[in-house]
Amino acid sequence: MEKWKVFVTRKLPQKALDWLGEKCELEVNPENRILKKEEVIKGVKGKDGLLCLLTDKIDAEVMDSADLKMIANYAVGFDNVDVKAATKRKIPVSNTPGVLTDATAELAWALLFSMARRVVEGDKFCRAGKYKGWDPMLLLGMDLKGKTLGVVGAGRIGTAFALKSRGFGLKVLYTDKRKNELLEKELGAKQVELRELLKEADFVSIHTTLTPKTKHLIGEKELRIMKPKAILINASRGPMLDEKALARALKEGWIFGAGLDVYENEPEMEPELLDLDNVVLLPHLGSATEETRTKMALMAAENLVAGLKGGVPPNCVNPEVFE
Repeated sequence: MEKWKVFVTRKLPQKALDWLGEKCELEVNPENRILKKEEVIKGVKGKDGLLCLLTDKIDAEVMDSADLKMIANYAVGFDNVDVKAATKRKIPVSNTPGVLTDATAELAWALLFSMARRVVEGDKFCRAGKYKGWDPMLLLGMDLKGKTLGVVGAGRIGTAFALKSRGFGLKVLYTDKRKNELLEKELGAKQVELRELLKEADFVSIHTTLTPKTKHLIGEKELRIMKPKAILINASRGPMLDEKALARALKEGWIFGAGLDVYENEPEMEPELLDLDNVVLLPHLGSATEETRTKMALMAAENLVAGLKGGVPPNCVNPEVFE
């Protein structure tokens, strides 16, 4: 039996590539970089399936350059794929939900702790040879105990993030379209509107889905509502935060600090942020653990093969193509 031909836009954990290679004829981008659109178009020509990343823009032009039977996205989010165009062409699209929930929630906590206790500033201070001995006023941060945690979006990751607050003695507020009974039962969390959350929370972490309505969900108006000692965390999608407004807020002291793992025009980021000590910047590491990235790759590969076989992929985001 002839194997399906598949293009993979970036090298993935080898375990997943080996599994997929047993079932498909693979062409994997050999370079460790994001491909240009014309390179993706060249790669998919003559292929049955595409395994792409969040950094790949898969639009109608890409789809029309091949006779694709399946597109598997290696990410929870899939705003990089024109799902409407894929559905019109009867191409199933899948994502990798659930598997990276805990890793991303843990990374958000790493950002929060790093900013609250000024870990990155302290590291730079020591490496610069400035540490001359214990100082009662050196790099004062803030306690977590007794503070209020605000979770913007209580889906899978937002819920996992909030649940990990157990033991820190935090009051929890959350915003979401739906009531989250688990958070309310386990943490005594309270569902509130965004304005109230921003006004009351000492720590705000964004975990909602990116849609046209949530772009710049947090801008100048929202930042001015927050407490002067508040910390803002974004490990979800960059466009939900207005980076220019954030840079101004950090420079002028509207809030205490921020921790970012994603950016509005990734991989580019607001230049003014680079010179600020009261923001921790990470290169999109939310799911970056060996275990999680391997599970993601295997899930994407399994989705891809299921779609190529003509079945409904386990994580299909446009099941209407099978109707």
